[in-house]
Amino acid sequence: MRMIVLIRLVGLLGVTPVGLNADDFIKIGPGSYTSQRPEGCEPLPGEIYKVKSLKGATPTNQWWSSVVWEKHSQNLFPHPLAMVCHEGGMAVTYPGAGIDGRSGNIMGGGVSKGGDFVIGHSASANFTETRLAGYSAWMITTEVQEGEAKMQLTFGHGSPFVYGKISGGNPVIRFAHKPIIWFGEQGESVLGITVRGNHYGIFGASGSKWLGEETVYENEGSKGYFSVALLPDKDATTLGAFAQCAHNHVVTTKVSSSHEKGILSSIYELETKKLEAKGEGTIFALYPHQWKYTSTPLTSMSYRSVRGAMKVAKGSSFETAVPIQGLLPMFPKEGIPDLVRMKGYLTAEAAKKKTDFSDTYWEGKHLGKLATLSGIAEVIGEEELRTQFVAEIKSRLENWFTASPGEKAPLFYYDANWGSLIGSKPSYGSDSQLNDHHFHYGYFLRAAAEVARFDPAWARKWGPMVNLLIRDIASPKKEDALFPYLRCFDIYAGHSWASGHAKFGDGNNQESSSESMNAWYGMMLWGEATGDDVARDLGIYLYNTERTAVEEYWFDVSGTNFPKDFPNVALGMIWGGKGAFATWFSGDIDCIHGINWLPFTPASIYMGRFPDYVKRNHDRIVEKREKGADYNNGWGDLVAMFGALNDPAPAVKYLDTTPDCSLEGGNTHAFMYHWLNTLDHFGQNDASITANHPYVNVFKKDGKKTYVVYNFEERPLTVRFSDGGVVESKTGGLTVKSD
Repeated sequence: MRMIVLIRLVGLLGVTPVGLNADDFIKIGPGSYTSQRPEGCEPLPGEIYKVKSLKGATPTNQWWSSVVWEKHSQNLFPHPLAMVCHEGGMAVTYPGAGIDGRSGNIMGGGVSKGGDFVIGHSASANFTETRLAGYSAWMITTEVQEGEAKMQLTFGHGSPFVYGKISGGNPVIRFAHKPIIWFGEQGESVLGITVRGNHYGIFGASGSKWLGEETVYENEGSKGYFSVALLPDKDATTLGAFAQCAHNHVVTTKVSSSHEKGILSSIYELETKKLEAKGEGTIFALYPHQWKYTSTPLTSMSYRSVRGAMKVAKGSSFETAVPIQGLLPMFPKEGIPDLVRMKGYLTAEAAKKKTDFSDTYWEGKHLGKLATLSGIAEVIGEEELRTQFVAEIKSRLENWFTASPGEKAPLFYYDANWGSLIGSKPSYGSDSQLNDHHFHYGYFLRAAAEVARFDPAWARKWGPMVNLLIRDIASPKKEDALFPYLRCFDIYAGHSWASGHAKFGDGNNQESSSESMNAWYGMMLWGEATGDDVARDLGIYLYNTERTAVEEYWFDVSGTNFPKDFPNVALGMIWGGKGAFATWFSGDIDCIHGINWLPFTPASIYMGRFPDYVKRNHDRIVEKREKGADYNNGWGDLVAMFGALNDPAPAVKYLDTTPDCSLEGGNTHAFMYHWLNTLDHFGQNDASITANHPYVNVFKKDGKKTYVVYNFEERPLTVRFSDGGVVESKTGGLTVKSD
């Protein structure tokens, strides 16, 4: 998220920066960070809107983050429902009823303060604030209280229900218009209603009565609990099915994952508390990236959303099985037709004047380049160049990983109130808004992993600081004392969010899905290189889960999710309530597409799993670009590299005739040359084949398959592929085998 909203409220946002002294530093191995905000970093808010009993680091960068950043909230889009918390309670609506793609963006129905209805309290028409009272993997509980009047509402991803607990009065529902009651009648505990064309079940406790006139209904005789549910239709049988589990309130949600023989298995579980003796489990809806990979039985019911159709299931869990995309730390030598030319590219990079330390994003991009160049130098046997690139990575990381008295940057500081590690210099709101940490730190992780491949002693020495970065963006521990669990990743949505606060009318957003993927790539490599199975396995889960979300929501590779009237072939940004063909920083078509490709690394191979889609995407860009297939402008280098995932020949010819072509700031001629010629030599990514080892690629060209394996171990490794192929890999490096 690259738009910076600067709000300066002196005395509200926190303390002013102070001079750093020796007492402000926390040593961790030879590294250190400071506990005080250095000059040049904007302060975070002093107030976090959560109940006092909710301890630990507060999650940020979630679909619901505005709840803890504001007195109430901005619009929330858990899907299929949407809602907004305000002084009157919580407005609830169904945005799937109004999806439209004709503007060139995918727009859902918005959320107004009145919604389809507002859930309120009979004893208080106005609440001073809404606070976070609880959360689990994809559901949250909010709380409002004014005197004795108290109400908690639980809701979240995939759930058509809002569960309510109330004391000091009764639940009240204020409808936007007079509802049509098509099931039940005044004085009953269950009503089927339609408002603004959307159908709902309103469920009071057994023996309670919904009574009201015109647009306001109160649940008299409430036993302290109730629920409402969005219905897929207004059939009485459907309402009856929802009524059976309406008082099985979801109290926690969780996911567990494992990988075996090239398949990532994830189990999503919903634990319910049964408040009445009726049916078991609950009803929930799966996003496309879930239902396309599940064998869990689904009903015939569904909802519309800006992500595509959400299909409904009943029970308490579902499981997905996703093929793991193998990846490599570098491509093999066979993808370099002219070693002299490649050495020239590398030498030119090595000769460049060392750049000054920048902010965490641009510093990260430089570190990413160095990591890629190191791998290329290794495969062509240029030890001196590789050593130079790695030495610069070490020097730069060690400087970042050491905070000293009087220093402003480069360093990291820890904000104990929000539970976040913030780099100085910050950028794009990474300090005061906690934006983009996974984008920035992902580059650091990959660079550290590159050093760890060659220098285990360095990794052991500086590893505690690297692990702090991992814990900031994706702590694997729910009980982590310093950081929230999986800060940037939305477990149910399947992808990350960039904004720390999500204070937008369209909810949270993420622009550069590819930089998110780069972070999980770095985590996988770091975990494997250092023997940290937890980091490696979490990286595998995050990389392959987010990959499916990218394929479905940014690209829609199968053409099933974008509205029929949407004219574009990809999105630049995913928002909670819409999909935007745009970026924060440019309306140029290269940037709108390219921000979801960069940085190109060996792990970018995932974008080639659907070559037909690559061709459709590339051809549309060339059609719309001002200079068409002339790649020597804008981010034309990235357009050429993306197109090569389907057909590399035109891009290879372009680079041969324009060897010093213009480049996007994070790219190099060396890797562009290696990428294009690897694809030209070996062919397309064969996504149909998996392996029992995650560090592989399989290519196919003219009916010929090539298996490439990277072995981190200093002993031989047997890798078995799902098509029956077997590779006996050599120790500590790449092995290439063609059938």
